[in-house]
Amino acid sequence: MAEITQEELNERVAILRRFKSLLEEQRGKFQEYLKVLEKQQDSITSENPESLLAHTELEQQVVKNIANLQKVIVPMSKMYKAKAGDDASIQKIQNDLSDLQDKVLKQNAINRDLLKVHIEQLRAQIAGFKNPYKANRSVYANVQAQSVATMVHVEV
Repeated sequence: MAEITQEELNERVAILRRFKSLLEEQRGKFQEYLKVLEKQQDSITSENPESLLAHTELEQQVVKNIANLQKVIVPMSKMYKAKAGDDASIQKIQNDLSDLQDKVLKQNAINRDLLKVHIEQLRAQIAGFKNPYKANRSVYANVQAQSVATMVHVEV
């Protein structure tokens, strides 16, 4: 086995620490995202549009943060694997991230399904509304029944 220099060891330790801190930060972002999705589910079921909008905006910010963090993690992961090898603590964090990602995807699917059901209920409710002016003769009622000229004759 080849000896490594102190400089190489220090570089490996620095990569390991940075990679670990990035993974922990990403784990925190996924936990935050999961909480937002759970609160969003509550807003959907309680039919609170203002709260739902706020949670959706927060969700977009968290997803953007996760995407930005992922841009740094991918190259750092390659560097880590090339230089430092394996570490049990890194593997544990990566497993936690995988579990959190699965939970986030499941919660996101639940929220989507709830929203679909809610939208269908609203559509049915809107379709059930009656037009109170339908039988009345007015400018606004039943425009289709009135004949409309298609040609105009102009004499000069």
